This record gives sequence, structure tokens and C-alpha cells, in this order.
Amino acid sequence: MRIGELSERTGTPRRLLRYYEDQGLITPDRCTNGYRRYDERFVDRVMQIRGLLDAGLPTRLIKQILPCLDKPRAIHFSDAPPEMIATLEDERDRMTERINCLTRNREAIMEYLDTVRGNNHPRTASEASATS
Repeated sequence: MRIGELSERTGTPRRLLRYYEDQGLITPDRCTNGYRRYDERFVDRVMQIRGLLDAGLPTRLIKQILPCLDKPRAIHFSDAPPEMIATLEDERDRMTERINCLTRNREAIMEYLDTVRGNNHPRTASEASATS
């Protein structure tokens, strides 16, 4: 697929896809005419990158951990610097807090919806005629 289709399928602007390429996060093939060509795996990869960026990870760190996302049990960095480990632990803890906050917010919205639906559900025709 070309960059426009990848952009549509992932909701990622073309300019941002080019930035990911500049940062070494994705490496598309090139057609003979110079156009970028992305295979199907890039859809998931771009979504992973966006998720990691949304979580607050910098691109330099994302570049280091992307290989681990393909086969987490098969790839290990035996020489991972302590700073990288500390950064990942901090990011993990930050993500956990965000997940907990989002979970609480989702539960509050669900509870609100249950209350609203329970108290204000539309009456059926038979219910409306029974009260008249």
C-alpha cells in the first residue's frame, strides 16, 4: 500500500508517517518510481508507535523497544543501560496510573449511563396508554 492508504487506515497524517521514517521507527520499501510502499504489518506497527507516543515515550526509546514488540520473549537486551531500564519502569508506572484513572472514569460513565437509562428510558406505547 502507498502512504495515503496507510494514513487512512491508521488515522495518521502522511507528514507524521514521514517523521516516523526519519526517526527510524518504520522503513518502507521503495518502488522503482521512488514511492514508498508499505506492507500490511505497518498498520499494526504505526498503531503501536502511536500508542507508545500517546503514553509519553520519546521516539528514541520507542526505536529501542520496537523490536521487542514483535517477539517479546525472543528478544532481550543483555546490555540494556540502567537509564533505559529506569525510564521504562517509570513509563510503566505512569501508564498504570493512566490506566487506573481511565478505568475509574469509564466506570463512572457506565454508572451514570445505567442511572440515566434506568430513570429516563423512553416509554413504550403500551406504557404511555396505561397511564392515560
